Amino acid sequence: MFDNPVTLAILVIVLLVILFLIANTVHIVRQYERLVVFTFGRVTNGAAGPGIILLVPIVQQTVKVDLREFYIEIPQQTCITKDNAPISIDFLVYSKVFDPEESVTAVTSFSGASQALAATTLRAVIGDIPLDDVLAKREEINNTLRAKLDEVTHRWGVKITNVEIREIVPPREIQEAMNRQMSAERGRRAVITESEGTRQATINVAEGDKQSAILRAEGNRQSQILQAEGYANALKTIFGAAQGIDQKTMALQYLDAIKVLGAGESTKWVIPMELAELTRPITDAMRTTRVTPEGPGAPSAPAAGKG
Repeated sequence: MFDNPVTLAILVIVLLVILFLIANTVHIVRQYERLVVFTFGRVTNGAAGPGIILLVPIVQQTVKVDLREFYIEIPQQTCITKDNAPISIDFLVYSKVFDPEESVTAVTSFSGASQALAATTLRAVIGDIPLDDVLAKREEINNTLRAKLDEVTHRWGVKITNVEIREIVPPREIQEAMNRQMSAERGRRAVITESEGTRQATINVAEGDKQSAILRAEGNRQSQILQAEGYANALKTIFGAAQGIDQKTMALQYLDAIKVLGAGESTKWVIPMELAELTRPITDAMRTTRVTPEGPGAPSAPAAGKG
């Protein structure tokens, strides 16, 4: 049966047609993919998938769309800032297809269109910002670019999820000026730090001296209090001993003092009235001693003999 070449050729052709029909009829769509089906050139039933999709060969054609998030690398773009400073910027644009049908029918190639749109939008955004803000406000520029790009790509069925500036390269002379400014700022911070350290050290020394003076004064005060208490106790002891001395003893002490004065070279003395009062008991005693032998009770002298 297979010896006839014509029959064999027909069989091979039939097998090829069957394989072709099977390949164009049965489609396996992955979880992250969708098929946009065109029937006689018109989109039917939106996006198909995931799973096994059966199509009519020749009558229906498909375009496969990847729903995973992807990124577009934008090469360095030379932009002019608001203060006329040229800078070079390259960045990444992250996007994701949310409407497979629009991504196929609304734009020829949303990847290429997004790249061109990102480059022009970047120049427009940077042109409204001074150089210092471009260098300092990356996050704000990222958000502005994302909002502007998403506003356009939304009608293509593509969502801009994020924009990240990767590098900003200012001109050489601006880089040199920035380096000088950074060096001056570091020097200023070092001087401030050193002065703060010196100030703190001076404050610490002064605080230590103050505490030391306070402690010395407290010690002196306690010493004086103890000395005063000692003097008070001594005076109390002397006063207690003096209370046991009678007036006669005091008068004798004053007489001893007068003897000392008499032994000196002075010829005039000033004696207080209190001294006379204190010596009065002695003078009274001496007067009493003198009067007693001559009084009425004294024995009479013997009479002379008659001759």
